[in-house]
Amino acid sequence: VQLQASGGGLVRAGGSLRLSCTARGGRSFSTYAFGWFRQAPGKERDVVATINWKGDTYYADSLKGRFTISRDSAKNTAYLQMNSLKPEDTAVYYCATDFTLKPSSKSITWAYWGQGTQVTVSS
Repeated sequence: VQLQASGGGLVRAGGSLRLSCTARGGRSFSTYAFGWFRQAPGKERDVVATINWKGDTYYADSLKGRFTISRDSAKNTAYLQMNSLKPEDTAVYYCATDFTLKPSSKSITWAYWGQGTQVTVSS
């Protein structure tokens, strides 16, 4: 399984970015969950949002209302729309996938990871 994340970049505070994560591996990922995590320098990798195969979502409390996770199962792709970005959102954002009905907020439980994409928010 390979995950390709894209869409990161440099944006000013208050701006928006949309991250994409496409899974490849010779199979359909329609029954897989996707998750977005982020890791700032010197900090742990924390959950941003998860989505299961039905489209049920989970968000870190501090990000509710600004970030939206979605998926296009036909394209084996998950998205993270990030609005009203703040400098504290600066981090490397990672996508993950796993064959699970109940995606976890703990990064250690996820089986497959993408390479990460840098998001930098300037003040």
